[in-house]
Parts: sequence; structure tokens; C-alpha cells
Amino acid sequence: MAKEKSIYVCGECGASSPKWLGKCPGCGAWNTLVEAVAEAAPGKNRFQALARSQPVATLSEIEASEIAHQGTGIAELDRALGGGIVEGGVVLIGGDPGIGKSTLLLQALDALSRTVKTLYVTGEESGAQVALRSRRLGLEGSQVRVLAEIQLERILAALEAEAPAVCVIDSIQTLYSEQLASAPGSVAQVRECAAQLTRTAKASGTTVILVGHVTKEGALAGPRVLEHIVDTVLYFEGDTHSSFRLVRAVKNRFGAVNEIGVFAMTERGLKGVANPSAIFLSTHGEPVPGACVLVTLEGTRPMLVEIQALVDSGGPSPRRLSVGLDRDRLAMLLAVLHRHAGVAAFDQDVFVNAVGGVRISEPAADLAVLLAIQGSLRARALPRGFFAFGEIGLAGEVRPAPRGQERLREAAKLGFSVAVVPSANVPKKPIEGLTIHAVERVEQAIAVVREL
Repeated sequence: MAKEKSIYVCGECGASSPKWLGKCPGCGAWNTLVEAVAEAAPGKNRFQALARSQPVATLSEIEASEIAHQGTGIAELDRALGGGIVEGGVVLIGGDPGIGKSTLLLQALDALSRTVKTLYVTGEESGAQVALRSRRLGLEGSQVRVLAEIQLERILAALEAEAPAVCVIDSIQTLYSEQLASAPGSVAQVRECAAQLTRTAKASGTTVILVGHVTKEGALAGPRVLEHIVDTVLYFEGDTHSSFRLVRAVKNRFGAVNEIGVFAMTERGLKGVANPSAIFLSTHGEPVPGACVLVTLEGTRPMLVEIQALVDSGGPSPRRLSVGLDRDRLAMLLAVLHRHAGVAAFDQDVFVNAVGGVRISEPAADLAVLLAIQGSLRARALPRGFFAFGEIGLAGEVRPAPRGQERLREAAKLGFSVAVVPSANVPKKPIEGLTIHAVERVEQAIAVVREL
């Protein structure tokens, strides 16, 4: 028997090489090439039936219609999806093992099964295990159809026979196609199975939701081309030791990106949190030094998050550690604080944390971080009902944050009364119950806080 030819495929981009290399020739990533069996060249007619020719049309003559979204019955999931699922759309959802992906999708399918036909394809569990989980979640009398299968061709045949409106594949890494000789979970299998399911979804109008494994770095396992194939990419975030979970959209062809849905894990599954600001704010009896409330923007939703800072003597090698915030940006802010406000922390350990496990990436958090650090260093607490937001530049200026008035209204609605914000974010009409201090530079913000 002839020996099978091996190639080396990159797990990040899918590029192949005839020999092992430390650095991928396609994307430049290190140590990502893994051995795989070289596939035979596809026949001429293999994809011919799948390719449908479309006539060339002028853009202005193409009829533009709004995409219809169908609700899943779970409001927070609909928010992350941009309003709900779309006919023929393909959604990829990833997250750490045990974080609740299968639980959430089973709850969504049960709600959808009351109005449309649904199918749950499980490659990691048996039908009895899925039924046992549904009983634990209290989904009695569920009409969700279940198929325990990992062979792609059989799944496609079941999709054609059942013709469901929504299908969940749990998970894409367990599937394999008979057309390829490589094992399930390999780069070639993941890419081929995702492409075939996507083509089926577009042709039949079935909404397909793919569950993806994640690597230890938190990225979706398999080639990055998987994220380019699908229409929507959702990430399940949160600590498995905490009862709160976040579903974040990082790509959405049918809605806004960076939308998040907030859930609480209960004995009966995941429940949506209507007021997420409540879980991201610590409850102090009295104001404490080193805490400052920030109004951050996640997609279209303004949320209040408490930023906590601890400054302590660090000796000859002080540490800079941040949880939920960019560590490099923290070092930059400390340099700006020293140069332009005269507050030195070069010999101090500085620890910064965003309460509730939320990750904040927008620069509008800069001002709240600086005020929290200054409060911890001076051992002075900010007044009750205080919040701040604004981007800090290297020249010491405080730049405006997008949609500032929405942030101010959200804070006022939750009972906050004192704000330090960039001058450009001050509303033309005063907001009832809210005292706003406008600042243009870092030293002005520090001076305002010292007078409060």
C-alpha cells in the first residue's frame, strides 16, 4: 500500500506547506503548523452543482429591502444578534467548555420550536444526554428535533428531509466529511464542513448556528477562515466560577457589532439580566478610595461599570497589572498623569480592575481610570453618585467620547448626580438632577475632584 502523503497546515489561516516550518508562510504565526493528510484533488464536477451563476446588475437598480429578524424568545440573545436570527444566516458561537453555550442554544431552540421547526444536531452527546439536560432546564414537552450524528453527508440529508427553520450544530469540530481523509477537528475538515453547511443554509433558507471550540488563548479553534465564512460571530465570555455570562458579537452582517447580552446562570438555565449595570457596580456602604464609576458603551447599550484601582509601595521593580483593561494603555496613562498633572506613581505598584469580569476596550475609560488611581494614591474617596468618562491624549488633553448624552442620561436615570466629562460632551440642555463639570485637560480634572 502506498504511503499517504503528508502536508503541514496552519491552524490560524489554513495555509499549507510541504514540510514543517516554525513560522507560517501565510500569516506569519509561530508554531501553528500541524501535520495532516494531503487530500486528493477534487473532481471537476464536485462543486459545479453548488455554484449558481448570478447576472451582473447595476447597484442602483438592485432592490434594497430590510433584513427580517426573528426573535429567539431570549431578549438578551436577540440583542447580541442584532434583533434576532435571519433566514439563511449562519451564526458561529464560541466559548470556554462548560460556560453555557449548549444550554443557551437549547433554551433558544425550545422557544423557537413553538412557532417554527427546529433541529438540534449533537456530535458530543447522545440524544439521551440532551434530553436529560432539557429536563434539568425545565423544558418539559419540548418539540425540538434531535439528531446525534457527526458525519456531514448524513446531517445534510437530515436537513433536506426535516427542512427545519433553525438548526444548531454542536459542535463544528466534531463533524467530518467522507470526501476528506483527515480526522474530525482538523483544519481541512472544519473548513470543508463549515463551507458545506453555509452553502446549504443559503440555498434552503435554514438558519444554521455552529458551536465552536476555543483555544487556551480564547480564540476560536480551527482556521480563521471559519470566521470569514459565517455571517455572525458571537463569543461567550465570563468566569465559570461566576454566575454571570456575557455574549458579545464581534462580527454581524445583519446588525451592529460589539453588542452584548448579559445572562445569569441559574438552576433552570441562563436568564437574561435586564439591568446589567447593577452587576458591574460594587455596593459600598460608604465611598471608598480608588473606586470610580465609568459609563461605557457596549454596542448601542450604555452601561455603568465600576473601575477599582489600588496603588501601593512597589520597591525597585513596581508592577503594573490590569484586569479587564489594556495593560499597555495603563502604563501610558500613568506617564500622562505624572507629566501633566504632577502625580507620580513610578515607584508604586498599580493594580486596576473592572468589576464584574467585563472587558473594556474603548478609550473613553481613560479618565475614570486616572481618577481611580489618583484617589487610591491620595487615599481620598470620590463623592457618592460620582462618575466620569473621556479619552486621554498624550498631550494631556481630555477628548470627547461618542454618544456622550446617552451616557449622561443613563447615569442620571440610575441616580448618579455628579459627573466629570470632556467639554465637548456637555449637553446644551441641563439634565435634571445631574451636576456636570466640564474639563479639557487632565490637570483640570484632578483639580475639580480635589474640590469636590
